[in-house]
Amino acid sequence: MILIADSGSTKTDWALVDNKTVVYYNTQGINPVHQKREAVLQILHEELLPNVEASEVVSVFFYGSGVRPEMVSPMIDILHDAFKAKTVEAHSDLLGAARALFGHNSGIASILGTGANSCLYDGGRIVMNTPAMGYVLGDEGSGAALGKRLLHDLYKGVLSEEIVNDFEEETRLSLPEIIDKVYRQPMPNRFLASLSEYVHSHMADWLELRRLVMDNFADFFRFNIAPYQRRDLPVSFVGSLAYYYQAELHEVARSLGYTVGAVTRSPIEGLVRYHS
Repeated sequence: MILIADSGSTKTDWALVDNKTVVYYNTQGINPVHQKREAVLQILHEELLPNVEASEVVSVFFYGSGVRPEMVSPMIDILHDAFKAKTVEAHSDLLGAARALFGHNSGIASILGTGANSCLYDGGRIVMNTPAMGYVLGDEGSGAALGKRLLHDLYKGVLSEEIVNDFEEETRLSLPEIIDKVYRQPMPNRFLASLSEYVHSHMADWLELRRLVMDNFADFFRFNIAPYQRRDLPVSFVGSLAYYYQAELHEVARSLGYTVGAVTRSPIEGLVRYHS
């Protein structure tokens, strides 16, 4: 059996492939940069291995956020410990997105979920990557970046008091609680990204919220896609933010001269096709 994983900061999608049979599982996100070895192993043992017979897994292909070059070896060691598989590979979630979206064809692959990233893919490898730089310094277009924009405009007086009151009533959050979650609690990027649900629910009520989404996507194209100078190639997307805001994404892309290709919530099915 082959085990394939696509892991973001919020959740991990797993596919167990046995001939033509595929079974899907979900666990919380795994990121070797933010989580220690023991924490990753705990997730695997508590959330995945009760459903998967480790001894029957022959190959593991793990694609994840945080799997930078220096983290490949530690991630492979963790997976070897958990599964004892003969073949274990660990790659960036960006290569996973590119393989899922384009297979062996060329294109610009993008991730828009909790975080954001993109690359120029030639059908075999990533040939160029605009550094994402994380939710503090970059991640334009991501859920975390949208959450930051929302909080900034709520409490800097850009958005109306009506929206502020509605936001606090619906989310049961106050400014002191927000500060605590962002600066003192673990995984602030997940918290920030979770606020995109409020934006999505109320875009039809207040056009200012839709403008936040449009500006967020415009920054993504401006700072992450424009450096490739390849308007001739389609830009395809994986990730929850791209999936739920497809109309706005297409509108911004057209206005900037880009063509949107495929948009899918998760690359896991594309990765199953790639490895089958």
